[in-house]
Formats: sequence, structure tokens, C-alpha cells
Amino acid sequence: MLYLLYSCTTKLVILFNLGPKAHFPKNNTMSSFSSCSFALFLCLLSLLFPFIASSNSTITIPLSLLNTKKPSQDIYEKLTHLASISLARANYIKKSQDSPVSTTSLYPKSYGGYSITLGFGTPPQKIPFIMDTGSNFVWFPCTTKYLCTNCSVSSASSQSIPKFIPKSSSSARVLGCLNPKCGWIHSKTNRKSRCQDCESPTNCKQICPPYIILYGSGSTGGLALVETLDMSNKKIPNFLVGCSLFSSKQPAGIAGLGRGRASLPSQLGVKKFSYCLVSHRFDDTGKSSNLVLDFTASGEKSADLSHTPLLKNPVVAGKNALSVYYYVGLRKITVGGQKVKIPYKYLTPDSNGNGGSIVDSGTTFTYMNRGVFEPVLNAFVKQVKGIPRTESIELITGLRPCFNISRHKTVSLPELKFHYKGGAEMTLSVTNYFSFVDGAETDAICLTMITDSAFGPELSTGPSIILGNFQMQNYLVEFDLKNEKFGFKQQMCK
Repeated sequence: MLYLLYSCTTKLVILFNLGPKAHFPKNNTMSSFSSCSFALFLCLLSLLFPFIASSNSTITIPLSLLNTKKPSQDIYEKLTHLASISLARANYIKKSQDSPVSTTSLYPKSYGGYSITLGFGTPPQKIPFIMDTGSNFVWFPCTTKYLCTNCSVSSASSQSIPKFIPKSSSSARVLGCLNPKCGWIHSKTNRKSRCQDCESPTNCKQICPPYIILYGSGSTGGLALVETLDMSNKKIPNFLVGCSLFSSKQPAGIAGLGRGRASLPSQLGVKKFSYCLVSHRFDDTGKSSNLVLDFTASGEKSADLSHTPLLKNPVVAGKNALSVYYYVGLRKITVGGQKVKIPYKYLTPDSNGNGGSIVDSGTTFTYMNRGVFEPVLNAFVKQVKGIPRTESIELITGLRPCFNISRHKTVSLPELKFHYKGGAEMTLSVTNYFSFVDGAETDAICLTMITDSAFGPELSTGPSIILGNFQMQNYLVEFDLKNEKFGFKQQMCK
């Protein structure tokens, strides 16, 4: 994720790299942030100055789906929205350059992601975050003057987005430039270059430079804080968190659960975390499952789960984002029991970090490079007999193949199975890879996986397969960081 700040006359604002996940656009680098937005950013900085001066082994956090759709949005609009944000997410990922346990509820949202609620500050302020295993930074909407464009949520205005109010917390502090945690954010700059206004290594009033993060479909910017994180049965002081003053197309803060020192698991010292994703049909209903953070994982595998190794991340100069992702060894895909012929180059990262598979909770529909997707598509088309494709719905939704089932009372679809390194197999329920589209004139079912071809040219860089949360519905998944294992089993999440 590359982060950048616009270079101007003030030394406070400089070009810098915050590490993985965002990237410089090829054209008009600052297109997301006009001079007006930049000036507003500087004004908002002044709002922060007043505050510059369960069990013992687990924490469980509720997990839910996050909604940004309008109440009137129909199934076509929803599928098109989810397909487009999934592809934008894939662009973002693929173009990236340079003890005790705790449980938290996890809620499903029609935004396509899942949210958790965390408490920051003294006294704690409850803020919702999108759970994201594909990034390693935690940030929240911040101050009463927080500005968000194109961030409307269902039945609510952007002004009603929950915000953290620094002035209401006695423990909020802006991160100092010499603090080692500033280097977690600005990993591409050394302390001397980013802290030029410090009088000496022991006497420095300069703050850590601001961040601006450019995502595939949005952006955010603000200042880094150290704040107390309240996890019900334990408090974590001096937690690094971003205080975002403005955003675009980011309906909530993000809790990065990826690899990296600034991520939620890393800062907490989590040895293992797991979650179970409730079905998307419960979008915004209040139904939730849990994100479980385990601080004392043993060396034994969790019972009843299938396991595959978490692979070593590619190390490529200028592509630090690759170090954040959770790579798994997807070795084979079968459709209807028949092996899909996929070139090996897509299944394993090469010396440039291109290829391989990652698990990403922030992606909705699984993304596949065209060289993977087309053989999978052809396998379904070949095996779904007697049901015609409907190109009109494919054009509307951006999904393919779509089949016209208007004249069919029952439909038989081939089984989709992912085969992982070590022999682990993930057999998906049909509702995890096909979605029903109830149209005015045509009823259809569409494969809920995407590739570049529906929206633009192929992206050959980065992971070839990004396993999204739609395919993980009603699966318990586990990231065993201590033993470098990815585990899963199918179950009803509740």
C-alpha cells in the first residue's frame, strides 16, 4: 500500500510511502485530492492540536456485514455494485507497490464487507470498522468536522457516520515523529529525512507526518495517534491508529488484520484469529457472528478443521504490499468433479510476485486472472446443460456466466471445489458461487466470481486469485499465525 502526501511549501506535508496497499495512479497522481481538498486537509489538522500535549485467553468481537446501498437498490444494482467494488479491490491489491483470547461480534453488511466494533479512548468510544485481512493499518473517521464524499450508507447520510472525537478522550495523543511507530507508517523514509525539524534526537516537537491512503475505489487521509484500545477484558495503551479527517468512498474505518507491525493482530500480540461469516442474505439485519482473537494458541491444530500452510510471502523490491497478504497454496480447482486446466504460472508467485492465491476478507466476489477465470467459466458453461445463457443480464451485472432459469422449476448445477496444498479441500455450497437474480422479465442465476475482462484490460501483476468473502459464507476460517496454518470448515455461522 503506497501512501502519499502532496509536496508543498510547508515541511509538514511531504511525499512519503506508508507501506503496502495503495498505489500512485498512472495519470494525475493527485486526482483524488484537489488543491481545495488539500487546503481543507491542512485546515482540519488544526482541529487536532488541542489534544497533542470474557476469558483471559481470548477476546470475541461481533462481526456483521456493512451496508452502503440505498434502500431502493434492486438486485441488478446490488450485484453490479458488488462486482465493481470487487474488481476495484482486485486492482488495488494487484497494483500495490511499494496470551489471552478476545471475541468481537462480526456483522454482515450489503456494502459487501463485514464490520466489527472496537472501543478507543478514555472513556471508550465505540466505532465500527471494516474487517480487512488484506491491509495492515487501523484507522477511524475522526473529529466532528470529518468530511466524506460519496460515502452514503443505507437510510443514513454521510454525516451520521460514527466518528472518534479526540477532545473527548483523555488518553488521545498525536504520534511524535521520533516515535518508532511513525516508522511503521512511513517505512520508506528514514527518521532523519522525515523529522528534519527536530532540534535533537532527544528534543523534538515535530509530529509524525500525515498519511493519505489511496485505495482501489476510495481514499482517506489524516494523522496518526497513539490511543487506548478497550477490548472489554483488557486495555491496550499506546495503540497506533489513524485519525482520518477526510475520506472518499470509505463508509467506515478499516481494521487491518494483515501481516505487518501496524495491524490489529500484530499490535495485540495475537497468535491466532478466526471468524465465521454469516450469509449475505442477512445483510444489515443485525445478525452477527464473531471474530475471535487468541493470544495463547498452542502448537496443536484446531479440531475438525482442514488445514493448509500459510505460504511464505514473495519478497520483491518496490512491492512491499505483498508482505501484508495471506498467501495459500491453491493447487487445483474442480467443477463437477472435473479438473479445470489452469497454467501453473497462475498458482505460484514468480520472482516478480505475480501469481499465487491470497485470502482477503475485504474482497466480496473472488477475483481470478483471465487465464484462470476463462477455463472455470467454460467448465460451467459446458456442464450446465439445457439452460441458455442470458447476455443481457451479464451486461447489466458484470457477472458471467448468467443462465436464464425462467422456465425451470429446478436447476442442477455442478459442484465447485478448491483443492489446497497438503490435501485440504473446500467444497462450496452453490449459494456461495451462484446468485439468484429475480428480474421483471427474466429470472437468472449468475456466477459470483469476477475477472478483468468484464470491465477492462487484464491485470497481470500481483496475486492471480483473490479469495473473497462471498465464497467464505458459512465457513469458519482460522489464521494460525504461530504455526503458519490456514484452517477452515463449513458450518452455519450464528
